[in-house]
Amino acid sequence: MKYVLGVVTQFQNGSEEVFVKARGRLISKAVDVVEILRNKLMKEVNVNNIETSTQKITGDKGDVNVSVISIRLLK
Repeated sequence: MKYVLGVVTQFQNGSEEVFVKARGRLISKAVDVVEILRNKLMKEVNVNNIETSTQKITGDKGDVNVSVISIRLLK
């Protein structure tokens, strides 16, 4: 719920657009944040654009591909 409140705060402070971004397993949480916001709290907010990509991250076990999502919200 912290992320939902963070987005609401950004819009209440005058932002016309807010990006919700996530990587890997947290992509579903980003989608949940947007859906809670749109369906329950701020019905005037619209999804303007969704971008997906893959980042290559080098870790202890070598290179790993991680999915990334960026959701652009407009008020």
